[in-house]
Amino acid sequence: MEYAKTRHELHRIAEASNQETRTKAYILEVLKSLHPTKIHTFDNANHIVAEYDFGGGPTTLIRGDFDAVRVNETLDLPYRSETPGVAHKCGHDGHTTILLGLAERLSKDPLPHGKVLLFFQGAEETGEGAAQLLDSKFLEQHKPDRVFALHNIPGIPLGNVICRENSFTCSVISCDIELHGRTSHAAEPLKALSPYPAAKELTDKILALSQHDMLRDDYRIATLIEFRIGEPAYGVTAGHAVLRFTIRAKDDALLQEMKANIEHLSASLAERDGLQHKISWKEYFAASKNDPAMVQQLKNVCSKLQYPYADKETPFSWGEDFGLLTQHYPGALFGLGSGEEQPPLHHPDFDFPDSIIHKGIELFYHLVTEGD
Repeated sequence: MEYAKTRHELHRIAEASNQETRTKAYILEVLKSLHPTKIHTFDNANHIVAEYDFGGGPTTLIRGDFDAVRVNETLDLPYRSETPGVAHKCGHDGHTTILLGLAERLSKDPLPHGKVLLFFQGAEETGEGAAQLLDSKFLEQHKPDRVFALHNIPGIPLGNVICRENSFTCSVISCDIELHGRTSHAAEPLKALSPYPAAKELTDKILALSQHDMLRDDYRIATLIEFRIGEPAYGVTAGHAVLRFTIRAKDDALLQEMKANIEHLSASLAERDGLQHKISWKEYFAASKNDPAMVQQLKNVCSKLQYPYADKETPFSWGEDFGLLTQHYPGALFGLGSGEEQPPLHHPDFDFPDSIIHKGIELFYHLVTEGD
């Protein structure tokens, strides 16, 4: 397999979460020549699981995500995204190429025993993909003994590995808060019931829940995404408000505490001002909680391959869908350096480096035999 050519094709056909039909078809076509024991697809999602069953031994699941983000392609690449407003600016094209390369390696160099499930996952960016797999009951049938995934990390030297025990990424969730009052003629604002005082106070109180020091156990951040009141109708007072926030915390317990605080604040301020209110929670990412034994297996593999490894002092503040799987199965999410000069994830100028694909393949191939 020509790794760069494969990644470039995936980059070119970039698709947003839950819309990855061309990407799914391309992966299935490549897998035909890589001789999995079985290929599993799913009725209500674009995921694929390529199963390699060598008989007996542990079952290991390796995940590679393949959805893109809603960012315009700005780089003048020969393989630039053909999808307007959508591009692989998080490196999922590289993650998927690594998983296809691992399939090729397993086909050429079979294991003495054990089962490997290569989970090609869509809808990671929206936090839906892992939940879709769990809801399908597929994992209940196959009962993985361990689960692994990697994410490329800009700012880290090419090919260096970073990980940590316990939370590797934060718990993250977003919400829409609607406050409904009453409109009036703009000439008679006193006859309206404005949501503005409650919306402003609620926003200030939610933002005040933040504690920005990542070194503390109670690290948590509330970020205002949108503050909107009224409509562009100049003869009508504002009677409705929508507030959107993303909140994140070092672990799930702290995130649930923040959710409860926000629900209490919203309800109490709405009741005080006579407003109707509604909260919708969405795009939940569980903290990726790394099992110490799985982290040790990763360290052993890095030592064997002579890949530089470092423990990260604190979790990453962003969320990762893989965390939902590590809530149910022992596993680890780790970082693979994509270069100190690489722009950050989701930046328009980001492009996954082809030079680290082979390192990802080697890491995963040795992980499926480590600890056997």
